[in-house]
Amino acid sequence: MLQSLIKKESTAGILLIIVTIIALLLQNSVLSEFYTSFLHTHVEIRFGELQIAKPLLLWVNDGLMAIFFFLIGLEVKREVMEGHLSSLQQISLPGIAAIGGMLVPALVFIAFNQGESFAMKGWAIPTATDIAFALGILSLLGNRVPLSLKIFLMALAIIDDLGAIVIIALFYTNELSTVSIVVASVALVALFVMNRMGVIRKAAYILVGIILWVSVLKSGVHATLAGVALAFMIPLYSKDKNGNTISIAKEMEQGLHYWVAFLILPLFAFVNAGVSLKGISVEEMFGPVPMGIMLGLFLGKQIGVFGFSYVAIKLGIAKLPQESSWVQLYGVAILTGIGFTMSLFVDSLAYDDTQIYHFADKLAILLGSFLSGILGYMVLRSASSPVVK
Repeated sequence: MLQSLIKKESTAGILLIIVTIIALLLQNSVLSEFYTSFLHTHVEIRFGELQIAKPLLLWVNDGLMAIFFFLIGLEVKREVMEGHLSSLQQISLPGIAAIGGMLVPALVFIAFNQGESFAMKGWAIPTATDIAFALGILSLLGNRVPLSLKIFLMALAIIDDLGAIVIIALFYTNELSTVSIVVASVALVALFVMNRMGVIRKAAYILVGIILWVSVLKSGVHATLAGVALAFMIPLYSKDKNGNTISIAKEMEQGLHYWVAFLILPLFAFVNAGVSLKGISVEEMFGPVPMGIMLGLFLGKQIGVFGFSYVAIKLGIAKLPQESSWVQLYGVAILTGIGFTMSLFVDSLAYDDTQIYHFADKLAILLGSFLSGILGYMVLRSASSPVVK
């Protein structure tokens, strides 16, 4: 299953690269007006007095990304309960590396933007890692990279995603609606009771999950968190009516993986990565926000991940991944600077897609991710030889 998961993530990463290039070409060609109008296509759903009306861009960011975070929640739950994060020994190195990979980039961004209250909203943008993109780069190296390093990167990215979930909940929540919060709380209690009673009908969880998503969307808390909350309430193992052990959580995870990897994330990249290069000057790119993002991803990530890993290994808290070298670990640390989809997502929350920086902030994400991908690939290519099986 692990090899299959890595392969799917890698292929999805390559697809993301292609979709990003297409979005950039559309936005910077004679088709830019068509592309922009597509993003702002009005979509409305109404049930009596309940109305949800948003442009297509926000349906993707608030709706489809909730499904992505639902998948992330299922992965985190499985890995913590029985996977690569289920013991202190397994979680120590990627956990410590992930902390460094979030802390140092944030400090780099803060160093550039301290004192600017609006700009400081983006401090979390360079803390993210795009697992699909990073594994896509690793896949280009074939068997030159040992499996242990791929597992390390996946575990680190999962913890990174969990950190992003906490950051979104704590720092990117708007003014709260009491009524919606109450409805969401009732939905969560219902899901918990269903879990404890051993309910195994997926449709029941999905129905209550939709109610949870709508109430969270209306509450002021970002709607994607509903996906995570729902995932944590899905039972990992249950008994069917014949007494057989089943896992609807794993079934959902496996069923969603292709949809998320090959539809939701590419669509997200398509609607968010179309950066217009026409209005961006060199002076704007050297502004504190773009520099904080770009250097946070390119330098902060590799320094944080490798630095914290080095200290942990030298202190005996963790061990170097099997069959890997320090240079290879450094190469993977560089790849964690590929923020891309997660960084673009946090950017949309931080600056509410106001385009106050004329797309320089988003271009900084693309450049920081691009530089991290190129250098990481070069380091791993030069440091690795094909693994003989």
